[in-house]
Order: sequence, then structure tokens, then C-alpha cells
Amino acid sequence: MKRFRFPLRPVAVLRAHHEMRAREIFAAAVHGYVQCEEVLAATRQRVAELGGSLFDGRSGTYQAAEAASLFRAYRAECEQEMQCERAMITARELMQQRREEYFEANRKLKVVQRLEEKARSAYRLEFNRVEQNALDDFASYRAARRAQLT
Repeated sequence: MKRFRFPLRPVAVLRAHHEMRAREIFAAAVHGYVQCEEVLAATRQRVAELGGSLFDGRSGTYQAAEAASLFRAYRAECEQEMQCERAMITARELMQQRREEYFEANRKLKVVQRLEEKARSAYRLEFNRVEQNALDDFASYRAARRAQLT
């Protein structure tokens, strides 16, 4: 009997490549999202520190120039925090989109893999049937030959 050949093998190879590429893109999106979270956390930390120093400075003597520059820095950090939040939201949406693309590519690959498993199973079943028929023919030939000799 001929060797097993899956006719959709090129499709399976292409889908495996697409799935691998989608996984890599998804991993890059997750990495970008994590980086945005880290930047946001660092920015929030700086805002908290500036806010603390801004409000702590009110207990001593008031220096308008120093307070004004500290307030400008605080406002700039608050603006930076809002930009980081927007970037994180965008990165999260991109990550979700890439996750869906990866799941879709994975699902398509699994469909072809299940088809190949079914085809292999049917091939094995047919191969075993042919092999059993050959063994039965050989056994009946030996039995007939033995009967002739006796």
C-alpha cells in the first residue's frame, strides 16, 4: 500500500506559519501593553511624589517662584499621566485585537490538524484491513499447501 499523503498538507503548513506569526504579533502587543503599564506606574509614582512635595511645601515659608515651578512640574506630570493612560488603553485594545487574531489563526490550524488526524486514522484502518487480508491469504495458502502434502 502507498505511503500516507495528506492532500491538504500545504494548507496546514501555511496555517501553521500564520498561527506562529499571529502568536509573535500577539506577544509583541502584550509586551507593549506591559511596557505602557510600567510607564504609567512610574508616572503615577512621580505625580504622587510631586503632589506630596507640593502640599508639604505649604507648611513652611511660602516662596511663590518655587511653588509656581513645582506646580508647573506637577501639571506637566499630570498631563504625562493622562497621555500614558491613553497609550495604555490603546495598547490594551491592540492587545485584545491581536489576541482575537491569534485565536482565529489557532482555530484554523486546529481544523486542518483534525482533518489530518481523521485522514490518518482512516488510512491506518485501511492499511490494517489490507494487511490482515494479506495475512489471511498467506495463512489460507499455507493451510491449503499443508493439506496437499498430507
